Order: sequence, then C-alpha cells, then structure tokens
Amino acid sequence: MKPDQIKRALADITAETDPTLKHLKLASLVSAVFREHGIELVVVGGSAIEFYTEGAYVSGDIDLCVDYSSTALTVRLRQEVMAQLQATGGPRSWQVGGLYVDVLAGFENLARTPVRRLDGPCGHVRISPVEELIVERVLISRYPGDYPPARDCAKKLLAAALLAEIETDWTEVKRLAEDPAYKNWNDLKQLVHEQAQALQIRSPYHPDE
Repeated sequence: MKPDQIKRALADITAETDPTLKHLKLASLVSAVFREHGIELVVVGGSAIEFYTEGAYVSGDIDLCVDYSSTALTVRLRQEVMAQLQATGGPRSWQVGGLYVDVLAGFENLARTPVRRLDGPCGHVRISPVEELIVERVLISRYPGDYPPARDCAKKLLAAALLAEIETDWTEVKRLAEDPAYKNWNDLKQLVHEQAQALQIRSPYHPDE
C-alpha cells in the first residue's frame, strides 16, 4: 500500500465509532501490509470471536498469528512493517490508531474446516475456524479452573452458531473436543445443551440426532 493510502485508512480507523467495525478495519489494514511482504496472518482468539458474533463479544485488542510466510519474520521486519502504520511498541504488541495489535507466533490449528474470510476496506481478513474457537473457549472456561469471562464468551459464540448465524460443522466440533489436544467433549456437550435449551432450539447433540 502507498503511504497516502495507509494515511487515509488510519484516519478512517481513528474516526470509526463502532468498536467491532474499527477492529475489522484495522485487521484488514495490518493484514494487507504484512501480505505485501509475503506474510499471511490469521485473526485468532477473542478477536475472531468478536467478528463471528458481530460485536456481541468485544475484544480489547486484535490478536493475529502467522499462518505462513515466504520470508523470515524477524524482529526487524516486524518493526519495519508496523512502522508503515505509524505504530508504537513492539516487537509483538503495538498501538495503532488508538488500538492494540498483537502479532504472535505461528497459527496453531487442528480444525479440518477452512480458515474463514471477511471482506475489509483494505483487503480480506482471515479468521480462525469457528469450530476450533468453540472448543478452545470451552476448555479455557474450565481449565485450569473455572473462568467465568471465558464461559460467557463461549456462550455468546455458541448462541451465534446454534442460531445458524455462523455456518458451523458440529461433527468437526465434536471431533476436536474428543481429540487428546482438548479432551473436553463432556464439558462442551453440556454447555451446548444448556445454550440450546436457553434459546429454545434443538441441540445438534440431541440423543435423537
């Protein structure tokens, strides 16, 4: 992107008042400048959940991981790329346009479903598969101890999935929950049933399914 394009994008981000749209615009901009260097990023964690739930859950920052790169992502390169955005901080966390952006390590993903894409003003944004986010958030809500904020986040994501606001492969969710990497099928099934009951809809894991 040319400097004047980045300047206009940053001005638009700064002026945006909707938190989720503000985050999407910034994720689009950051992804675009890294993409120009042969580096593809994926939005993960709470940031991805914010986009999936369209703001029902709002993350405090934007978390991205490196999916693949055609060049070594050195500390120097991180700083040079983020300098294009007038960012401060580093080498993994910066402040840009009044928001915090983290570019973390390699993307950890066990889901067989594809990475999703959202359109943004500076190009598409790649997002972690919802199936893994569901299983991951349920695990965090219970281990190493009960963590209510993660449970609340998991419930909001499940509500969107159960209401078909997000296309979700429930067979893949079950497979991941039964995988030794997560091993939380009983916890997940229980929370899915609870949310389905609260929404007065049928659980995808109903015994008759």
